[in-house]
Parts: sequence; C-alpha cells; structure tokens
Amino acid sequence: MKLSEKKLYKKKQAIILSAVKIVNQKGYQGATMEEIAAELLMTKGSLYYYFKNKEDLIFQCHEMVLGQAIGELQDCFNEDISNEQRLRKMIAIHIRYAIEEKETFNMIIKPDQTFSKNQLSPILKKRNEYASWFDQVIQKGIAEGDFSIQEPKIARMLLLGSMNWIQQWYSPDGDKTIEELQALYADYLLKVVK
Repeated sequence: MKLSEKKLYKKKQAIILSAVKIVNQKGYQGATMEEIAAELLMTKGSLYYYFKNKEDLIFQCHEMVLGQAIGELQDCFNEDISNEQRLRKMIAIHIRYAIEEKETFNMIIKPDQTFSKNQLSPILKKRNEYASWFDQVIQKGIAEGDFSIQEPKIARMLLLGSMNWIQQWYSPDGDKTIEELQALYADYLLKVVK
C-alpha cells in the first residue's frame, strides 16, 4: 500500500469512528454530516471526498462495527474453552455491542429501513455471518452433548431476539451494570439450549 493510500485509509477510518460516535449519540436520523465533520474539524464538503453521501458513510460505519463484532465472535469460537463458556462469552459480546454501539449495531435488525437495495445484500450477508457464529456454537454444543435442544435455529433466534430487546429498556442509570446484565443474560439464555 502506497503512503497516499495509507493516509486516505487512515482518514476514512477516523471519519467512520467519528460518525459511529455521533450516530450512537443522536441516532441515524439525528446525525448530520455537519456534526460528523465538526467532530474532526473538517468541512462538510470535505467529507464528500471520502464518501458519496450520508448513506454511504453510515453503511461504512455499520460494516466496521459489525465486522469488529464478527471478529470477536470468531476469536471467541476459536478459544479452547467449553461450549457453555464460549456461548457465555458470545452473549457478553452481543450485549456489549447492543448497548455501547446501540444505534450503529441496531441497523442489523431492520437494515431495509436504513440502506439502499445495492447495500442491502452485503449487509444481509454480514448479518447472516454474524448469526452463523451462534449457530456454530450451538451445533458444536449439541454434537458434543453439552446442549440438548431439537431446534438449534429457533434457539439462536430466541437468543438474539431477547438480547436485542435490551436496546429498548437499558439505561446507564439503571440498577445493573453491563457486566451484571451480561452474566444474567448468559445464566438465563443458557437454559434455552440445555
């Protein structure tokens, strides 16, 4: 990679990180290109050198956050731990992203409301890849006798659906820390697969 390409890549990453921060604070509709540019001491017009429009920038934000989450799930899956520990850690990862990256991560749930048709296919592919890590740990647990469910796909949908609901009620001022919620969710959700 040439120096100019490295600089371009680094600047795009900085813009994406800034956009993720603004989107998580204000939501997709509330985040403006002006605010994202101001966060980086840039002009709004200069953002268009790096991204076609707000939709393109938000797409890149979602790709980055979901890609990071997939990487963490993959790393967890490859650890030398029991299937129960693996699923516990994967639940904790999902809960953390659902809370800390709420707005950006939330786009995974209804991508057709945010992204254009040409962006929808790669988003859905990545969403399916994300879900597949849960499928794999459940299948592995069944094969190794750790989990005893008959409908692994339904179990995965129950897990992800219940974890996604945390975005509707979680408050940083609530009586439970993220770590406590991660542990509680894991305790209860593991009963679904056992």
